[in-house]
Amino acid sequence: MDKEQLKRKVGQRIVELRSQKGWSQSDLARACDKDRQALEKLENGKVNPTLFTLLEISNALEVQLKNLLDF
Repeated sequence: MDKEQLKRKVGQRIVELRSQKGWSQSDLARACDKDRQALEKLENGKVNPTLFTLLEISNALEVQLKNLLDF
């Protein structure tokens, strides 16, 4: 798996977990104190998130960090 594939897979996993909670991008952005546009780029695999950003998102989604990488 290359870097671009990994970014897309992480983004897709975030969309999946967010959708399971019935949340919009705006809902998740508010819950983890991020801009909706930044979250959109992350979900679309356009940016390489830091580990801390992934931790903030996993905390907001109430899942373990490893679940973001479970694909």
